[in-house]
Amino acid sequence: MFNVPRNAGGHPRLVIAVLSALLIAAAGLFAWVSVQPEVVPTAAAPLPPRPPLEVVETLPALKAQLDRWGGSGQFTGGVLVARGDQVLFRQVHGFADRSQGTPLRLDSRFRLASISKQFTAAAILRLQDEGVLSTHDPLCKWIQPCPPAWEPIRLYHLLAHSSGVPDLMARPGWGVRRVTPATRQELTEESKQYGLQFPPGTKVRYNNAGYNLLGAVVEQASGMPLHDYLHKAFFQPLGMNDTGYDDGLSDVVMGYANLGGGGPTPQPEANVSIIFAAGALYSTLDDLLVWERALHRGHLLTPRSYAMMIADHAPENTPPERGRQRRDWGFGVFVNSIGQRVSPPFLDRQIFHTGSWSGFRNLMTYQPDEDVTVIVLSNNYHSRDAVFLLSQQGMAEALGREVPTGMAR
Repeated sequence: MFNVPRNAGGHPRLVIAVLSALLIAAAGLFAWVSVQPEVVPTAAAPLPPRPPLEVVETLPALKAQLDRWGGSGQFTGGVLVARGDQVLFRQVHGFADRSQGTPLRLDSRFRLASISKQFTAAAILRLQDEGVLSTHDPLCKWIQPCPPAWEPIRLYHLLAHSSGVPDLMARPGWGVRRVTPATRQELTEESKQYGLQFPPGTKVRYNNAGYNLLGAVVEQASGMPLHDYLHKAFFQPLGMNDTGYDDGLSDVVMGYANLGGGGPTPQPEANVSIIFAAGALYSTLDDLLVWERALHRGHLLTPRSYAMMIADHAPENTPPERGRQRRDWGFGVFVNSIGQRVSPPFLDRQIFHTGSWSGFRNLMTYQPDEDVTVIVLSNNYHSRDAVFLLSQQGMAEALGREVPTGMAR
């Protein structure tokens, strides 16, 4: 009980009531402040202006490799290497459309395929930073009606490929689904028809269907279509004017595949509607450089959400992959010493993701200690090894490591 003297300026009970009200108000204010979402940081050092769009070839080993492969047709696409704010290499080789003889440009638009997943992951994390959702939310909070099998699934399971929801390619009838356009609602309803492959959180298995479900969550949580949200939250503020949804009207270069020994064959039917949140974006070398700098320098996510994005969310008992050291399964990205897959190897940890779909093969990787970004975009699906080796040659040369000459076997 408060000990208030009679000459304190009012009746003791009145003073006690006033003090109690003030304490309650203060407690309420503290509680209100404590539950406010983290604000997306805006005080990070301003992003530098975009570098001039011009050929840069200051990495001689990488230039020699591209001169050989580009001249012979073994590689068609673009390569960009940057350290900090300095572009060390930017060059393209090959054709945007072979039938028309149209060469690739430095600002040609490529289909990103699964590199798109990090944009969907960033959208979920941005909505978390804004207090709209949490990565610990049950999936069933955002998708209704919800199958009973999905009740244990949390959003972080979908982000880390550990939900157990069967992937599109793991279901019957994949060949028909691959070429049949679909809406987001149709994809969600189809996923509901199948049981889980494993209990959520017990395994990791790469999953496009899970990212489509995350796209549905973004739409439900934000109140707008996924690609409109990405444009509003990321692309427009960053000036990424050559990045968006590959709707068939976006001036994306033609993709090719080496089929039947007859040379590169056009792949005009992408049908990215079935991977609308898992692989449907297009972009350019320089737009992706802008994205990488903004993402890794704290312009897009709070430190907490960024740390979640690049952390390893795989179960501890996850085995090595194909005899190699397993990658860390982040949210829309992986982390690993992928330089061990070339010869001679190097051990730097890289934050990366690949992409392959309907005539395209890509790899985007970032070495955080030296702030080195390497982006390789190819419009030939069957250039996997060339894309990988070029990425690691560019990374090694930029870091001052011995430049690899081939893939490790």
